[in-house]
Amino acid sequence: MGDGARRAEAGKGEKVADWADGRLGLYALAKANMRKVFPDHWSFMLGEICLYSFLVIILTGIYLTLFFEPSGVDVVYHGSYEPLNGVVMTKAYASTLDISFDVRGGLLIRQIHHWAALVFVTGMLVHMMRIFFTGAYRKPRELNWVFGWTLLMLGIITGLTGYSLPDDLLSGTGIRFADGAILAVPLVGTYLSFFLFGGEFPGHDIIPRLFPVHVLLLPGIMLGLVTVHLILVFHHKHTQYPGPGKDEKSVVGMPLLPVYTAKAGGFFFLVFSVLALMGGLAQINPVWAFGPYRPDLVTTGAQPDWYLGFSEGLIRVMPGWEINAWGHTLALGVLIPFSLFPLILIALGLYPFAEAWITGDRREHHVLDRPRNVPVRTGLGVAWISLYAVLLIGGGNDIVALRLHLSINAITWFVRIAVFVVPVLAFVVTKRICLGLQRRDRDTVLHGRETGTIKLLPRGEYVEVHEPLTPARLFTLTQHEQSPPYALGPLVDSNGVRRPVTVPQRVRARLARAMFGPGTRIPKPTAEEYRQLTRGDHH
Repeated sequence: MGDGARRAEAGKGEKVADWADGRLGLYALAKANMRKVFPDHWSFMLGEICLYSFLVIILTGIYLTLFFEPSGVDVVYHGSYEPLNGVVMTKAYASTLDISFDVRGGLLIRQIHHWAALVFVTGMLVHMMRIFFTGAYRKPRELNWVFGWTLLMLGIITGLTGYSLPDDLLSGTGIRFADGAILAVPLVGTYLSFFLFGGEFPGHDIIPRLFPVHVLLLPGIMLGLVTVHLILVFHHKHTQYPGPGKDEKSVVGMPLLPVYTAKAGGFFFLVFSVLALMGGLAQINPVWAFGPYRPDLVTTGAQPDWYLGFSEGLIRVMPGWEINAWGHTLALGVLIPFSLFPLILIALGLYPFAEAWITGDRREHHVLDRPRNVPVRTGLGVAWISLYAVLLIGGGNDIVALRLHLSINAITWFVRIAVFVVPVLAFVVTKRICLGLQRRDRDTVLHGRETGTIKLLPRGEYVEVHEPLTPARLFTLTQHEQSPPYALGPLVDSNGVRRPVTVPQRVRARLARAMFGPGTRIPKPTAEEYRQLTRGDHH
């Protein structure tokens, strides 16, 4: 091929590029964004794990949709799994057996799909906790926090709907649990149940109705939210951990192209390979071992996936209280836990706005907090996690009692007490640990790092030599702000007139003092203190 042909081909390519750029503005867009800088820290990969596992869920779900039959019509099974031959079951359960035993690679794809769903929800929860503990939800990222929180809620609901589709005995027990919670809703509970199931439980409509919700509605909404979430992440400056050269106006890291893109692509295949190994080596949800769902049977040791254990724990440990009035029964033993579950999660979703109202901070924040420097927030996060762990034990109280050879009543009463005691203890202990770490940071800044070297002074005294910190380390330990919390100020002005103070202002002042007041922080060293202690030979 001659040079003329090469020039002609290059010219054609340039013409196509110019044509596309003239109509889409791709060149200016690429030039402005392809060199965007992303910080390098292992915790930022948590969000990538969520994204990549979601993509695996979509891909494997498309494959499973080709073979699954979402029908509640009863058939007699005649298939490869001989122990269930001749058993009456729904078409949904029969097609799930066919996918597991007759479709090439069907069981592997089923298990990868299930494991990816668990990793997706786990990754989202851990990712949100990282954002919570570091304050990454502050302005301008409040909406992105809401989008992430919504994705977590939709992920839980999508997991419940997908978990229920096979119509095996375990998933059917979960649907029965959900139906009992719906029936506990005052006034409209029965109508909601009949509308959802197409009549009296279990009916024949629940699976055909859950199927489009699981494969179309919820994934479509989640895909849109993921797209918006990524656009906002790309639009805003990426958050970064404190360190030299890092401030609210500059980001230290790697460019999107080629470094970050190459690393992200490799990490996707790493996540995919781990999920494939889990799907191939670790059995999960063996529906053939449970058998088809029958309303008169319950699987021994039936447990939901871990992300729903919170709700089941609430209901299992709640006393069976009821109110009978005017010929109606109000099942408080189900209604109260059923109401607390979304309320606790809603409180988590609204926290960034509550903190912004308490602090009155309207500035943009791109540098993350060290959790130890915000002890109350960190304590609240640990208290929430401890509450979740306690209720997860409550959701599996029968399994815990069986494994530990304890009374199930003892486990239940332990959880009932621990629900109120453990979060408080977790909060207090976490706050004290954070304050202790702040004291250590203060001492390290003022006195330097312990070297283990012992020095004999002329007057016969032995002291340990401390090594001064590097400027970079000093900056990292002292860059955080310690602004005074919001206060009401004088209640009487200079003329002796009492200033009106509203109830929200009083509440805000008390919360601000509790969260950011003197008892929640150790004053960081001032420049004068540092100069006095480091002047001369202070060892």
